[in-house]
Amino acid sequence: MLHKFTLLLWLFLFAAAHASAADDLEAFVHQFESSYHAVQSLRADFTQTYVRDGRTRVESGQVCFARGGLMRWDYQRPQEKLFLSDGKTMTLYVPEEKQVRRTPLKESDDVRIPFRLLLSRLDLRRVFSRLEFAPDALDHQPADRVLRAYPKKGLDWEYREVVMVITPQFDIGRLLVILPDESRMEFDFDHVQRNTPVSRSLFQFIPPAGTEVIEER
Repeated sequence: MLHKFTLLLWLFLFAAAHASAADDLEAFVHQFESSYHAVQSLRADFTQTYVRDGRTRVESGQVCFARGGLMRWDYQRPQEKLFLSDGKTMTLYVPEEKQVRRTPLKESDDVRIPFRLLLSRLDLRRVFSRLEFAPDALDHQPADRVLRAYPKKGLDWEYREVVMVITPQFDIGRLLVILPDESRMEFDFDHVQRNTPVSRSLFQFIPPAGTEVIEER
């Protein structure tokens, strides 16, 4: 009888702990999402690290997001280039190559595209099939929280999982995307500023004379 009682008590405590953890996760996700509902623009410094087959490429610069699916990534090191979204079209400009590539957003699987969701009606449950706390997944400060997210059915060909380090201010400090081929794309953000004045012209681009323009469909 004592053994049965101990087993039932253990099951009760396990279920209670599981329910508490689930409630904590839902509360945190709600707070994270809500913190962006009034945000009109974001600016930050970034470092982007891509690792594949033992090789690593590190790039850095500044990024700006604005309502309407607008974003601008100004890469400064090691090579200047511009990655731009006007809400409908993705533009990649590499001055050194004198070339511009334009792709409809709906046709692009670029890992930077989902960042546009930050300034829309952010809803992680709509984007991911499952969320969980993952404190050991990435290095982080003690006050940060780490979320791991998994793709919805049919989207696992795009990525395996996403890991986000979220600061106490609900800024994304780090974001890691693990791709199906085991390659990794990581973004580190610093000096994040919310609701700084942003001109819509920042997200428009006219190629310099002599630039080759490639329209990808």
